[in-house]
Amino acid sequence: MSARSQLQQVIAKHRVSAGATQKLPNEWISMNVESNAVRKAAVLILFGSARDTALADGAQAQDLDLLFVERATTLRKHAGQIAFPGGGIDEEDSSVAAAALREAWEETGVDTNGIEVLGHLSETELPVSNFLVTPVLGWWHTESMVHAVDPAESAGVFRAPVAQLLDPKNRLTGVVQRNQQKFTSPAFEFEDRIIWGFTAIVLDRLFTELGWTRPWNTHRELRMA
Repeated sequence: MSARSQLQQVIAKHRVSAGATQKLPNEWISMNVESNAVRKAAVLILFGSARDTALADGAQAQDLDLLFVERATTLRKHAGQIAFPGGGIDEEDSSVAAAALREAWEETGVDTNGIEVLGHLSETELPVSNFLVTPVLGWWHTESMVHAVDPAESAGVFRAPVAQLLDPKNRLTGVVQRNQQKFTSPAFEFEDRIIWGFTAIVLDRLFTELGWTRPWNTHRELRMA
């Protein structure tokens, strides 16, 4: 089965459970969003080609890569962290997909005409910034150049091959100390970057639902800032 078909199957499962909000694991956070002030957001999980050729409908997991942004270190929330392109849903946005595409264009300059939206996953709570975040899955059939559009928002933009993210040697557990308590999340090592926290949790869950995850050493830990 192609990666595209597998993604569509996962999307279909989430469609059946529409309205169900996912929480982050207790190992990572022990708070809930404030329902009276929660905001909506969307992120774009954009699958492109890790090869030198255009993305084919029959591509397998090892043929894909993912687009990430590295947040500026001067930001008030999630400074310096790796994230999917995305942000708050505006009143002018016609849908969560429209919001994810707009934010991706604003952050990376990607030509959204080259992206097919496959669908989206269930929204996930992000209590630290009080958002409900909907991950939108995109298929990058006609690629364009990308870059960090606003240095005040993003320190960089990069693409990571799915095969490298799935490699057990690049998997680890990110550790954060909060008020004398230890909190952990799955993490991915890519070159000199670590993908951890909310983004890594969403990605780890997606890979697991797709059946792509390979056994990895969860006891290999790295203290995060």
